[in-house]
Amino acid sequence: MKKLLKPIIALFPGIFIFGCFSSAERPIGAQSMKTIYEYRFTAMDGKTVSLGEFKGKKILLINVASKCGFTSQYEGLQKLHETYGDRIVLIGFPANNFGSQEPGSNEEITNFCKVNFGVTFLMAEKISVTGDDQHPIYKWLTTKSLNGWNDLSPKWNFYKYLISENGELLKVFPSTTKPLSEDITALLK
Repeated sequence: MKKLLKPIIALFPGIFIFGCFSSAERPIGAQSMKTIYEYRFTAMDGKTVSLGEFKGKKILLINVASKCGFTSQYEGLQKLHETYGDRIVLIGFPANNFGSQEPGSNEEITNFCKVNFGVTFLMAEKISVTGDDQHPIYKWLTTKSLNGWNDLSPKWNFYKYLISENGELLKVFPSTTKPLSEDITALLK
């Protein structure tokens, strides 16, 4: 199989980065084994947050980074939070998995977000969103046997996972999807 892929990659290198630019949507009838409400994370203030606290609202989970070409999306995320905060909870998960673009400490990340973008939406402590030390929430988001349909892992920073009001994975948006795009806001109206 590897021998077959090398010539294909050489001829069509773009097909293997396609995942960075395409979204995925929950198939009709797909059922998760667990809901995301069974998971917890540590917020920047050190408090443990249960995702079960957000039942009845959509949740947008975003792996964020301070030194990325998509970092300016913090501005759109904050605006999304201010505009639709009664219907959706945004949670930023700082991660250093892609290009070492989130090297800072939790304190440095918090200061960067507040000073540069006025971030007031919920931020988790720095985690890993891929690999052997992947946070359990991201394991659920990227494992079909847990979430019911999706195996797409983040391909880069600012990948977005939308959770329904019932705690099921609804849609996955690539880094290139801007927070205020119609793709996202149409699902909040």
